[in-house]
Amino acid sequence: MPSQTAAKENSAAGVIPAAPWRIQAVSVLPEYRLAVIFRDGSNGIVDCSTILTSTNPGVYAPLASPEFFAQVRLELGALTWPNGADLDPGWLHAELADKKTWSVPF
Repeated sequence: MPSQTAAKENSAAGVIPAAPWRIQAVSVLPEYRLAVIFRDGSNGIVDCSTILTSTNPGVYAPLASPEFFAQVRLELGALTWPNGADLDPGWLHAELADKKTWSVPF
């Protein structure tokens, strides 16, 4: 069963991430993919598999480990990992608006 992080885990000191492009929920899928649902109800699949072939992934390098990748969580409506790596929810929302699957260029 895929793991899922919901909005109730998505708060910091009373801050409510209400922007429509903030991520409300994320589920980890096989093959380095994430299913995301935004506050406005739109959704899509974020394909992060290019991390496996990136020549210079920088802070994203640990995401190549399936165990580390699965540690994704929401912080103020953004996808984040324990090492501080994150993906901008506004960028994801824009990319997923027309197409329901998008490959992140690491």
